Amino acid sequence: MKQIQKEVDQWIQNYGVRYFNEMTNFTILTEEVGEMARYISRIYGEQSFKNPEDEITAKNNLKDEMADVLFVLCCLANQMNIDLEDAMKENMQKKTQRDKLRHIANEKLKG
Repeated sequence: MKQIQKEVDQWIQNYGVRYFNEMTNFTILTEEVGEMARYISRIYGEQSFKNPEDEITAKNNLKDEMADVLFVLCCLANQMNIDLEDAMKENMQKKTQRDKLRHIANEKLKG
């Protein structure tokens, strides 16, 4: 993750001129998540594609949208001096402590 954040920062320095402000990047992140949701609802959900040919490239497009989400999330993290690798480690520890028995004991998840 540290390497990905560095690559995003280097790309911004070389090609992006500067980071958009945090509010703009948050809005872009929301847009990208929406685009990702559109593909997920059509590939895995009950929605259909308006153009049947779109289904052929949908999984590749979904992959690209996920990368867009990660890119913008890295931009925000870089701007806010957040190390996503450290944040994920801390978050996984929190989830493990809090939920280590919760999901295993959840009758709704047994099937």
